[in-house]
Amino acid sequence: MHVMLATIPEPAADERLIQRAAGGYRAAFGELYLRYARMVHAILLARVPPADAEDLVQDVFMAAMKRLGELRAAAAFPAWLGAIARRRAVDHFRDGRRRAEFSLSTADDRRVPGGADQALITLDPLRRLPEAYRETLIMRLVEGMTGPEIARQTGLTPDSVRVNLCRGMKILHELWKGNANA
Repeated sequence: MHVMLATIPEPAADERLIQRAAGGYRAAFGELYLRYARMVHAILLARVPPADAEDLVQDVFMAAMKRLGELRAAAAFPAWLGAIARRRAVDHFRDGRRRAEFSLSTADDRRVPGGADQALITLDPLRRLPEAYRETLIMRLVEGMTGPEIARQTGLTPDSVRVNLCRGMKILHELWKGNANA
């Protein structure tokens, strides 16, 4: 997932986009995709194999587009979209379309285009973190989102993001140390 965004979405701009997208204006929904695809990808990447996350991002946005009329408050869009992504990850495993779980032993068989195999190895310990830390760290380390961007898109306070990143990195460091000593 290589969607880059130069600016952090502003809630008022999102509200206008959501209203226009709900009215059937596809370009507005396309802009929402550009703003939130990295967040959705990170949520999915925390739960499913990397090869599946790419396709599921599309599924999440298709579901959101179909159900946008159900959204009661534009300010709830990021949380609502995150909830759709989490449910889609659960459904992915429930639907019987489950692929082999990613583990370090399968890293050689699951190459990422562009030589990013190290990223796959890093995901294994990240996935062992508690959910709040896992999602926040994947948004930061894998998707390259800034702390303020994570806060704005997830609805967390900037302090909560900092705490999640700090605690998550401490746990991740201990996991890496444990693997190095094994």
